[in-house]
Amino acid sequence: MAGIKVFGHPASAPTMRVLLTLHEKNLDFEFVHVDLMGGEHKKEAFLARNPFGQVPAFEDGDLKLFESRAITQYIAHRYEGQGTNLLPADSKNIAHYAIMAIGMQVEAHQFEPVAAKLVSEQVFKLKKGLTTDQAVVAEEEAKLDKVLDVYEARLKEFKYLAGDTFTLTDLHHIPTVKYLLGTPTKKLFTERPRVNEWVAEITKRPASQKILQ
Repeated sequence: MAGIKVFGHPASAPTMRVLLTLHEKNLDFEFVHVDLMGGEHKKEAFLARNPFGQVPAFEDGDLKLFESRAITQYIAHRYEGQGTNLLPADSKNIAHYAIMAIGMQVEAHQFEPVAAKLVSEQVFKLKKGLTTDQAVVAEEEAKLDKVLDVYEARLKEFKYLAGDTFTLTDLHHIPTVKYLLGTPTKKLFTERPRVNEWVAEITKRPASQKILQ
C-alpha cells in the first residue's frame, strides 16, 4: 500500500497544520509541492483530490482527504499511539474531547478568519509589492484583541487551550501565529503574559521548528 502523501505549498498555513501533525507523530510522508502561482491547484489533476481547489490534499494509502483540520484529526486518531498524543490525555472522556473540540471551533471561526486577514495585509501584500491597508489592520486587530482576551483568561486556568496537555487545539494556531510574530501585530500576543508564554511554548516545539525555519 502507498504511504502518506501531502499535496500542498510550504507557505500555506493549512498545509503547515498537516505537516506539523505529521512531524509531531514522527510519521514518514512524501510532500508533493503544488505550484500555486502557476495555478496548479485549479487544474483537473489537483481538483480530483480537492474539488474546491485549495491546498492541502492528503493521501494515506487508498484514503484521500482534504480540509486541513479534518486531516489533522484523522492523523491524531489513526496514529494515536505513535509520537505525540494530540488528543486529550483521556481521549475516551467525552467531556474532555468536547472541550478540545470547542477549542478547535474557536480557532477555526473566531481566531483564524481575523488572523488570516492580518497576515494577508502585513505579510503577503508586502511580498507582492502592495501596500498594507492600515485601516483594515486596525479593524482586525480590534477583533483579535477580543479573542486573545478570552485566551488569556483561559490560559490563567490551564497551560494549554484545551487543558494541561498540548492538543490539536493548540497546534492548529501555530502557522498563523508564526506569521503574525513577524508583524507589528505581535504586540497583541506579547502584552498578554499567559498568551505570550503559550505562544513561546507552542512555537519552540521540535515539530514547530521544522516548519517555522
